[in-house]
Amino acid sequence: MNKKADFAIGQVIQHRLFNYRGVIFDVDAEFQGSEEWYEKNAKTGSPPKNEPWYHVLIDEDGRVAYVAQRNLELDYSHEPIDHPLIPNFFAGYDQGQYQSRYVFN
Repeated sequence: MNKKADFAIGQVIQHRLFNYRGVIFDVDAEFQGSEEWYEKNAKTGSPPKNEPWYHVLIDEDGRVAYVAQRNLELDYSHEPIDHPLIPNFFAGYDQGQYQSRYVFN
């Protein structure tokens, strides 16, 4: 049974453990990475693979993260994210929420 996604595309989040901010640009209903990636990167208490995982543009870093739902929380600063790929995914920003460049079904 899959858990419902707590966060949406365009939401600004904070990583609970690594204390970085970012914006979600994609969501997987469950872990979609390789077993090798999971063993190498999921060292924070073996996050569940059957819960949502998020693709995140990291603020002031330029990197992209793949993060388990349990490691995220909403960011309430209402500060925009500084990342070179923002224009690829989002058309605008308002009050802590990015507006998607694309219309999803």
